[in-house]
This record gives sequence, C-alpha cells and structure tokens, in this order.
Amino acid sequence: MELILFVIHLVVCVSILALVLLQQGKGADMGAAFGSGASNTVFGSPGSASFLLKLTGFAALVFFATSIMLGYDAAKMSRQKAALENTILPQPVAPAPVSGDVTNKTPGALDIPLPQPSNGTS
Repeated sequence: MELILFVIHLVVCVSILALVLLQQGKGADMGAAFGSGASNTVFGSPGSASFLLKLTGFAALVFFATSIMLGYDAAKMSRQKAALENTILPQPVAPAPVSGDVTNKTPGALDIPLPQPSNGTS
C-alpha cells in the first residue's frame, strides 16, 4: 500500500511541475494595463478558469492527500518500531541452587564447584 501511494505521489509531483510550466503567467498581460494595449483589468479578465488551471488544482489536491497519507503511515510505522524496540522479552529463569551446591552455571562451561567462603575456621 505504501509503495503504491508513493508512486502516485511521485507521478502527481511531476505532473504539477509540468502543468505549472505549461501555463501562461498572469504577469504576461501586465503591459496592457499601462497603456500598451487595451485590457479591462490589471490581472486579466475574470473569466472562467482554464482547463490547465482546473487540472493543476486537482493535482494539488491529490498531492496534499497523498502527503497526509504518507505522513500518517510513516508515523504509524515509527510507533510500531518503537514499541518493538522497547519490548522486554522474558528471560528463562534457572532453578535456584540447593544450599551448599553452588556451581558455575555459565553457558558452555563445565559444572565446576565454586570455592566456598570460609567462616574463619579451617
């Protein structure tokens, strides 16, 4: 799901870039406002939006939606990863040695009796 969303996001990014570069800027008619031509307003006529402008708006909407979804997915994965890293697994518990039977219980070592503390008498 994340890969499909990421591919859609990249395609929309490239299409927004292409759509913006294809459109004529509003400043192109600026000279008409200052006497070089006949124009009704400074920034062009308030007619309906062109097809490219509508397509750019739709692409921007899809871009924002995929950005939010990818951010939500990344946060969810981060929480899951943090939960897995903070989990303390139960360790096997060795049986308690019988009194007087203290041995070295390191893994792979032989059962060698440890020296017993002396209580002052030999």
